[in-house]
Amino acid sequence: MLPLKLREIAAAMGAECRTEIPDIEITNICTDSRDVKPGSLFVALCGERFDGHAFVKTAMEKGALFAAVEKEGDYGTENLLFVKTTRQAFLDIAGLYRSKFNPKVIAVTGSVGKTTTREMIAAVIKSRYKTLKTENNLNNEVGVPKTILELDESYEAMVLEFGMVHQGEIRELTVPAKPDIAVITCIGTCHIENLGSRENIKKAKFEIVEGLKKGGTLLLNKDNDMLRDICLPEFNVVYYAIGDKSADITAENIAERDGETDFDIVFKNERCRARIPCIGEHNVLNALAGFGAGVAAGIPPQECAAALWNFKATGMRQKMTQCRGVTVVEDCYNANPDSMRAALRTLGERQLVPGAKKIAVLGDMLELGAVAESSHLEVGREAAKAADVLLCFGELGKLIAKGALEAGLSESFHFESKEALSEKLREIAKPGDIVWLKASRGMKFEDVAEAFYEEF
Repeated sequence: MLPLKLREIAAAMGAECRTEIPDIEITNICTDSRDVKPGSLFVALCGERFDGHAFVKTAMEKGALFAAVEKEGDYGTENLLFVKTTRQAFLDIAGLYRSKFNPKVIAVTGSVGKTTTREMIAAVIKSRYKTLKTENNLNNEVGVPKTILELDESYEAMVLEFGMVHQGEIRELTVPAKPDIAVITCIGTCHIENLGSRENIKKAKFEIVEGLKKGGTLLLNKDNDMLRDICLPEFNVVYYAIGDKSADITAENIAERDGETDFDIVFKNERCRARIPCIGEHNVLNALAGFGAGVAAGIPPQECAAALWNFKATGMRQKMTQCRGVTVVEDCYNANPDSMRAALRTLGERQLVPGAKKIAVLGDMLELGAVAESSHLEVGREAAKAADVLLCFGELGKLIAKGALEAGLSESFHFESKEALSEKLREIAKPGDIVWLKASRGMKFEDVAEAFYEEF
């Protein structure tokens, strides 16, 4: 990292020190004592299951120059910067460090599709600029600062994903990041248990504009009912959509085959042919956001469209595997009503050989609070339209199976264990069939996939 003066860091954090702060440089910011090296500032973060203050002594013994703390303690050193919260201090350091560089910064959030959209954007931006991006699920108050602190003078762009659970968390991320371009994929029901309503979720997501530079571009999905007709005159609001043809960026002539999707992107009377290595209209929407971010970053439209082919899915997001002639879609990184509907719609539209079955394997959607029961019943009704067979697991999965049965899907089953579900799946799945697995991450549906892949 670019060296920072300790006094400059202390000022950015609003820290107090009981000794005179020396005129020294910090060349490493770390939150794990195992990562300490000469020139380090150790930030003692506190979490639900850990407290970095327990490792301050270790960090100092390993060569840290100073530690940022929020609690009194016997740390065996006076080289301490006392802050109100180390969580905010870490964000403040990231904001200071970000101010030393001038990359094009694109930030993305949303109830559904933010990680895929992040990867779509990165595929486009990397075609023209050296790009730093959020990796894996490092989209919170620890992961985002860590990503920012990886900046150096060689990077021309940075793509960040902002996640949230509570109000105020996106504000904490966007202020230090200072994006030039922001994307909101949709307002759904994810985290409604914490926020109470979709309107409150919308307010939380729109915190992203509090760090967006004046005159910056805000990309919004016009097919989402909560994102239409937004009036923010201080920003350049650009809409993308599939269904709403009044949007600035739209898609036409969508065609799927062999796990790929071809489509035309229509933008300012220009038509660009694009292809992405995945299926589903929801992924076309994500691609439109990637295209829009690229254009806003100064990349010619035709180049943006071509670069979408370089997209690579991460984790268990629509990962397709062929096993004994059966197509297995591991889409079990996470789930909520919106992403379930998108997955089932894609499954329903899948063209199979005559006699082949569409098998949906679904589990609980977590953190839905008061709408949990109605949401699971509704997913069951959607599954009845899309699938030939439905296999469910989990306490709330019972409601999915019930909703499907009530909607007329006779082959709708619930299982008390993943082992029993897996056994049934192996029994009924035949060559030519497609199996789509989806549930919240906490349900660990990769266990079902692994059981299916095992040889008999």
